[in-house]
Amino acid sequence: MQRKTLLPSECPIARGLEQVGEWWSILLMRDALQGLKRFDEFARSLDIAPSMLTRRLNSLVDAGMLQKVPYSQRPLRYEYIPTDKVKDFLVVLMAFVSWGNKHLAPEGESVQMVDRDSGQRLQLSFTTTPEVQSLPLDRCTVRPGPAASAAMRDRLHNI
Repeated sequence: MQRKTLLPSECPIARGLEQVGEWWSILLMRDALQGLKRFDEFARSLDIAPSMLTRRLNSLVDAGMLQKVPYSQRPLRYEYIPTDKVKDFLVVLMAFVSWGNKHLAPEGESVQMVDRDSGQRLQLSFTTTPEVQSLPLDRCTVRPGPAASAAMRDRLHNI
């Protein structure tokens, strides 16, 4: 049985899910935006089967979310570089952080959204008033929150 495609849909959520709806893909984009580039880095981070990782990386390359660039000729090895399309997906990932912190973190926040330049905490919001300062996506990042484990602190150390 072949899976139905959502691309013809008028709904932008359905179209977006067609590109990134598989949860491994979303986690791969998170990792790519946090600086991971190589197959073994993604495999280690996600503890994912190599065959599944290959399929997910190839689907993100085909969707224009990652660019596959060789970094070694013998043996041939590739890095996966985020494109502008995946960089724009950061707002979706930040929405997941905000929603997860609010509804799924009874132990407290393990990840917090912050301004890359000042370290000031950020809240996801929509605004219509010009007086409210908004930040470009490239200034939004994450840091360990008060409930972060040692593993999470280590993961977020180099972002």
